[in-house]
Amino acid sequence: MHKSDIATLLALGAALLFAVGDVIQQRSAHDVTDEQVGHVALFLRLLRDKKWWLGSLVAAGGFVLQAAALGFGSVLLVQALLVTSLLFALPLSARFAGRRITRSQWVWAVLLAIAVAVVVTVGNPSKGQARAGFEPWMWVIATLGPLLALCLLGARVFAGKPVAAVLLGLVAGSLWGLFAVLTKGVVDQLDEGILALLKTPELYPWAVVAVSATALQQSAFRAGSMAVSLPAVTVSEPVVGSILGLAILGEMLRPGRSGWVGLGLVVVVMVVAIVELARGEATSGEPAPASG
Repeated sequence: MHKSDIATLLALGAALLFAVGDVIQQRSAHDVTDEQVGHVALFLRLLRDKKWWLGSLVAAGGFVLQAAALGFGSVLLVQALLVTSLLFALPLSARFAGRRITRSQWVWAVLLAIAVAVVVTVGNPSKGQARAGFEPWMWVIATLGPLLALCLLGARVFAGKPVAAVLLGLVAGSLWGLFAVLTKGVVDQLDEGILALLKTPELYPWAVVAVSATALQQSAFRAGSMAVSLPAVTVSEPVVGSILGLAILGEMLRPGRSGWVGLGLVVVVMVVAIVELARGEATSGEPAPASG
C-alpha cells in the first residue's frame, strides 16, 4: 500500500474520532455550569467532568491517528481529509439529539465529500520537509500571533454575543492548524529515541499549543451555539495548517496548469459546505448557549 493511501486511511479514522469527541465535549461545555466563567475557569471545571474526559479520550485517539497520518503524508493531505469529521459528526449529533438529518444537510454533506475528494486527487498534494528552521517560525509568530491576539481581544469586547464564539473558534482552529504542523516535526523525531525527542524544539510549543487550543475550543463551544463556533473552528484549522504547510514546510499542490481555477472553486464549495453543515447541525437540536 502506498504511503499516501495509508495516510488517507489514518486521517479518516482520526476524523471519525474527532467527530465523536467534539460532540461529547460540546455538550459538556454547556452542561458543566450555569455560571459565566472565563477560559481558564471553564477548563478547570471541565477537568472534573467525567463526560468531558470521555470526549477527550476519544479525541486523544484521533490525535494519535492524525500524528501517524502526518508521518506518512503531507499536512495538506491530512488537513483536507480531517474536514470530513463534519460528515461523521452530522449523523452522530442527530442520533444523540433524537432527530433526523434533513435533505439539505445530505446535499451539503455529499458536496463536501466530493470537494475533499477533488482537492486530494486533483490538487495532488506533495510531501515537503518535516521541520522548519528558526527564521520561518519567527515569521509565523510575527504574523499569526498578533492576529490571534486581536481575536481574543475582540472576543472579550463582544462577550455574550455570537461574534465572541466566532472569534474564539477562529483562534482555536488556527491553533489546531499550527498543532498539526508542529506534530509533523515531533513525529519526525520519534525514531531517534527519547533523548532526541526531548531535545526537539517543536515538542514544548506543541504541548502548549495543544492545551491552549483545547481550552479555547471549549470556550468557543460555550460562548454560543455550534452554528457559530463549529464553522469557525472547522474552516480555520485546515486553512492555517495548509498555509503553514505550503509556506514553511515546502509542501506543494500540483493540479496542473488547467487545474488551479477548478481547485479554487472546489475550495470555495468546501468552505460553504462546512459552514452550512455546521449551521444545520447546530440549529437542528444543539443545546442553547449558557447564560451568565
